Amino acid sequence: MKQTKQAVHHCWNAASCGETQCRHGSAGEACANEAAMRDALEPYIPPFADFASARDKKVLEIGVGLGADHCSFAKAGARLTGADLTERAIQHTTQRLTAFGLQSQLRTVDAKDLPFRGESFDIVCACGVLHHSPDTPKATDEVWRVLRPGGCARITVHDTHSIVGCMLRLRCALLGGRPLRWLADVCAEHLHSPRTKADTVAQAQQLFKRFTRVEIETVPTHGELLTSDAGQRHRGMLLNIAKAIWRRWFIRTFLPRHGLFLLAPATK
Repeated sequence: MKQTKQAVHHCWNAASCGETQCRHGSAGEACANEAAMRDALEPYIPPFADFASARDKKVLEIGVGLGADHCSFAKAGARLTGADLTERAIQHTTQRLTAFGLQSQLRTVDAKDLPFRGESFDIVCACGVLHHSPDTPKATDEVWRVLRPGGCARITVHDTHSIVGCMLRLRCALLGGRPLRWLADVCAEHLHSPRTKADTVAQAQQLFKRFTRVEIETVPTHGELLTSDAGQRHRGMLLNIAKAIWRRWFIRTFLPRHGLFLLAPATK
């Protein structure tokens, strides 16, 4: 597990999730450009994170990445703490906060071993993060531990039965000459960082079993819709051809429950 953690750290410390080339102009302009691009690609995140509800509340974001959501929480008036496994993400987010005159307490920590007292936060947000942990159940338990009774966790994890997973299996298992590979194994090796996990809805519900209430919704992402590069590890002519012929209306209309993200708002 230690080696996996080191591999995950190496992956994301080389390039934070969503790191792009649109860093031109002033620091504030670059951040605004990146935030606009992210909102266009992931329009489900702002209503799910519900930044406005964080005003005057103690908020912990796990996995700050480039800091887009973190700044949104700060602008909403949250009493904010940010945590990330990598120094790179903390640096990006510090620069972003400084560019907009915002504040947060940022720390480099492991999600499965949070250095915070129990029942410390009103809201814990971890969008697209916990499935990268070598011990996702322990990281989820840590979210539960640091939440106050009645507090809300806003977490997204990956769905095993997503179109992205099927595309990866086609490319990396069937076309790769290994047709008997399990879908979960393909996702672990080829989806984002090393050993990334993907869960069924039933498995996700088991992750959140300690919470008093959880509602799980699946949404199609830019990965299924091919409205962007499929991920930091996937480029090439085959992807470009698929993007040109892809029928996005069909996915939105008939396959909305086969998206990569399981959105899981949970109440302690």
